[in-house]
Amino acid sequence: MASYHPFNLVIVFLCLFEVSLAQLSTSFYSTSCPQVASIVKKVVDDAIEKETRMGASLLRLHFHDCFVNGCDGSILLDDTPNFTGEKSAIPNLNSLRGYDVVDNIKAAVEKACPGVVSCADILALAAHESVVELGGPSWGVLLGRRDSKTASQNAANSNIPPPTSSLSNLISNFSSKGLSAKDLVALSGSHSIGLARCTVFRNRIYNDTNIDSTFAGNLQKKCPALGRNHTLSRLDAASPNRFDNCYYRNLLNQKGLLHSDQELVSGTATATFVKKYVSDPSDFFQDFATAMVKMGNIGPLTGKSGEVRKNCRKAN
Repeated sequence: MASYHPFNLVIVFLCLFEVSLAQLSTSFYSTSCPQVASIVKKVVDDAIEKETRMGASLLRLHFHDCFVNGCDGSILLDDTPNFTGEKSAIPNLNSLRGYDVVDNIKAAVEKACPGVVSCADILALAAHESVVELGGPSWGVLLGRRDSKTASQNAANSNIPPPTSSLSNLISNFSSKGLSAKDLVALSGSHSIGLARCTVFRNRIYNDTNIDSTFAGNLQKKCPALGRNHTLSRLDAASPNRFDNCYYRNLLNQKGLLHSDQELVSGTATATFVKKYVSDPSDFFQDFATAMVKMGNIGPLTGKSGEVRKNCRKAN
């Protein structure tokens, strides 16, 4: 198990959100499946122990799910004769991963509590445990989402911001989901962990001017102008396996891997938060936790809407 950062010992409960986001609750499964969090933790921790990158992959699954028609588990659905799902959308194809880990979590949860815990909630819990296991903050995960019976490739293509996004496009995209510029900067801190393919940062390292020349040159050796599209580089070269604030320091030094990362220091409002998180990592941890709760409440299906899937890859 990864060692914990001191900030990780402080659980952010976010009580105000419990009041405002009354549809979801941290205690939703307290009677029907009280052991769900510990089950998810065990599977996620084992997966990260085998491959540290899996933590970033599971966190990204939750983000890509919530940004497309809300946090409804639709990202997990395989294609059917009736719809083409989100897995084959441009932002996800040959990029998103961790589906097998979600399958393992679902199997373990179903064994303990059949037909109770939704796949959408599993994604929220897995994202939380991934952050914690890699040294990041904890927060009270709001639960009670239900699963969509369908998915949309078109919605995924149009709603997930690409790595080539400008700052104005990023702010607009996040605003449409009810997330502020501060939420944008805080959630971008998820790039403290994980890897990116050459194809998504090639244009930046050859054409952007707001990039450290040595940093760009080293990346060009791994990612030529043509070919090697799937060669991987660290989103945070300083501490790629630890959830911390080094990502923001990289941006101030013009060493953001993605164009969309570096854009965060191109505007006064967002740059202010970048500098704040460099100087005070506890502020970053708190704001990230708050933003994760907000993101997790984008358009959830609750009550009798949707269903609780028995298999996360297909509707019941």
